[in-house]
Amino acid sequence: MTRRVVAAAVFALVAVPLLASCQRDAQPTESTAVVDPNEWPTFGRTSGEQHYSPLTEINLKTVSRLKPAWSFDLPSENTLTGPVEADGKLFVTTGHSYIRALDATSGKLLWEYDSKTREIAGIKLRLGWGPKGLAYWNKRVIIGTQDGRVIALDADNGKVLWQVQDFDPKELRYINGPPRVFDGKVIVGQGGADISAIRGYVTAYDAMTGKKLWRFYTVPGNPAVDRDETTQIASKTWKGEWWKQGGGGTAWNAFSYDPELKLFYIGVGNGFPYNQTLRSPGGGDNLFLASIVAVHADTGRYAWHYQICPGEQWDCTAVMDMTLATLNIGGQDRKVLMQAPKNGFFYVIDRATGELLSAKPYADKVTWAKGVDLKTGRPIENPGIRYNGKPGFFELWPGVRGAHSWLPQSYSPRTGLVYIPNIEGGAYIGDEGVDFKHQPAIGGMAVNVLPDPTLPGAHKSFLKAWDPVTQSARWKVALPGNWPGGTMATAGDLVFQGRIDGRLVAYDARDGKEVWSFQTASPVVAPPISYSVAGKQYVTVLTGSGASGGGIFSTGNADYRTDYRASRQIVTFALDGTGRLAPPEPAKPLSSPPDPAFQANPDLEAKGAKEFGMDGCLVCHGWNAVGGGAAPDLRTSPFPANKASFHAVLHDGILVSNGMPAFPELTDAQIDAIRQYLRARGHAIDADRQAAAAAPAQTMGGDTGGSFAGTWTVVMDSPIGKQPATGVYKVVGDTLSGKQTSSQGSLDVQGTVQGQHATWSGKAMMPFPVTLKFDVTLHGDTFKGKADTGPFGTFDVVGARK
Repeated sequence: MTRRVVAAAVFALVAVPLLASCQRDAQPTESTAVVDPNEWPTFGRTSGEQHYSPLTEINLKTVSRLKPAWSFDLPSENTLTGPVEADGKLFVTTGHSYIRALDATSGKLLWEYDSKTREIAGIKLRLGWGPKGLAYWNKRVIIGTQDGRVIALDADNGKVLWQVQDFDPKELRYINGPPRVFDGKVIVGQGGADISAIRGYVTAYDAMTGKKLWRFYTVPGNPAVDRDETTQIASKTWKGEWWKQGGGGTAWNAFSYDPELKLFYIGVGNGFPYNQTLRSPGGGDNLFLASIVAVHADTGRYAWHYQICPGEQWDCTAVMDMTLATLNIGGQDRKVLMQAPKNGFFYVIDRATGELLSAKPYADKVTWAKGVDLKTGRPIENPGIRYNGKPGFFELWPGVRGAHSWLPQSYSPRTGLVYIPNIEGGAYIGDEGVDFKHQPAIGGMAVNVLPDPTLPGAHKSFLKAWDPVTQSARWKVALPGNWPGGTMATAGDLVFQGRIDGRLVAYDARDGKEVWSFQTASPVVAPPISYSVAGKQYVTVLTGSGASGGGIFSTGNADYRTDYRASRQIVTFALDGTGRLAPPEPAKPLSSPPDPAFQANPDLEAKGAKEFGMDGCLVCHGWNAVGGGAAPDLRTSPFPANKASFHAVLHDGILVSNGMPAFPELTDAQIDAIRQYLRARGHAIDADRQAAAAAPAQTMGGDTGGSFAGTWTVVMDSPIGKQPATGVYKVVGDTLSGKQTSSQGSLDVQGTVQGQHATWSGKAMMPFPVTLKFDVTLHGDTFKGKADTGPFGTFDVVGARK
């Protein structure tokens, strides 16, 4: 038994009285949190996933002395990951499972290991940015890879001790969540149910040998041939031949463990396809989608479940972290599981039985349900949420991104509060016009969804301190952008959280007052950790944006533009640290690369915009090609300007080793269209700046007289640039009718005229039904105003008489 382990054992007996000597804890001691306080060996530090450090050297009185102790530069790749620390070593995964071990006190590189995932993963390289973390157990570092390997490395030298393949490499699954190791068992799930017909499951391996111990399926298989426990229990809640669609239910992020009850808790994800009409015709709860499932740790047998979204079809998932705690509720100590999932409600559940104790909305706006019935445990759904076969869209709050993403909440027993990185935003979802018979094999979700539209109150984020007993917010802090960093609470009565503007901030855990901050060179979104070596406490975090908040969901962070190439680092702080970090460089103005041969081609650009979206480019490179840090901003890239180079990247995969996947199935025509779209988006950067500088002040006054009747050239701004059309309008009395024709099709319109002001609207396919509304004012032979494109936003529109 090492000296450090002996010290930890002694601390486990006396820790609570020592830490409580200054101020009594608000809630009772939690059995899953009593481990070596000096280390952070797994994603949530303990099996209860509290993201809480019992260390107190850094506290409200001393935090002002917190300074960098050391830093380590990282390449431009995925750094949105949680590190772990044990035995004086810090272990970090970046990119696609590239592992580094460093001295935890100095940052000296001890060893590194390249899993070669990028070269192996093939098409699965398109599915994710890389793992969110790793784990340590008994001198082993455990990692998962995008291509489905689970690998144990020797913590002293990085050599492979064992390796297993978790799933068939031909399947479109991938491992992106941090593996957990509890009581010598490695717990691994996968992602992929957003885009492929797979059946979710979770597997336990022996941490010492890699031997498979058990597998638990999260959705049922075909009852005629499958005999597993889940099929026997859950198949009656499904309809039709769901197994042909896979079902989904991947458990890609959240796991917790109670060592006394010997129960593992699994957070289960969404269904595939999203639309229940196709996935399970006839309805049903579709267990265990969007559920928390408890299984017996030794056998993987089912114990209980609680489903947060029965019959889910909105990307409603229960994959957010599950925090275990002991709460005094009504004078009785209850061992509970707490979760703030995407759907906007905070759940407190008895973790021994699965009984729902309470559920209240923690999100500011929730449109899918009025509340949760505590008698049945079921949500009280609002009308319209079941969009199947209905016209138009349902405005869904929280949106498909959720009110809380995977970046972890934390819990402090000293305050009794849960600290939630809260996102406020909506989405549009519906299935009007969906061709159920011809859904693509990859990505065929059978819905129309606008994931991150500009809506009143959207694109906001907060740090919320939530009281799980009273189910109310104790305090909240408004944050920049809408990609809030993961949190860490400490016994020093502090809450640490990074921000998209590059600051790591410490707040007073009791009232939310900011007590310390440090400006880094790039966004801080990854969750911080804290540990102690030789009696000195450290705080470590990785810098750099990424994942969905730096890609498809980066719209709300536009004011905090993140260059993918910006400095990324491991930064470690200590009291009176003497490390030196270079000051952040000011962001350079966006500028397009030289492209003298560029000529506008609206038809080809429109096709390219569609390809950019349908082929998944926007997932990493951002909505409308506006990069947010997950991948390069292609508007500023030199590659689109050179046809041969762009083809080599997209078709031949010459940048696979950099994390850019190949798309060999794309035709030359498709690649040319995407290239033209990106060149136009780059050209628009300078053109828009020049136009804004040269534009005269606009007024809504103008000439009187004239008529809207006649043929017009209409130009509307849009997410893909200016879109020209021809409008032919007829005016009879105060009624306007006619047709607008563009490269994307024609639009029959009708409206009204009042003097020099007119409004008209019509339904277009973009590529699903959207109603366009125009509100303009006439100025002789021109008009100008606004065009409301529904979920796509509102844009300027001008017209000139032909």
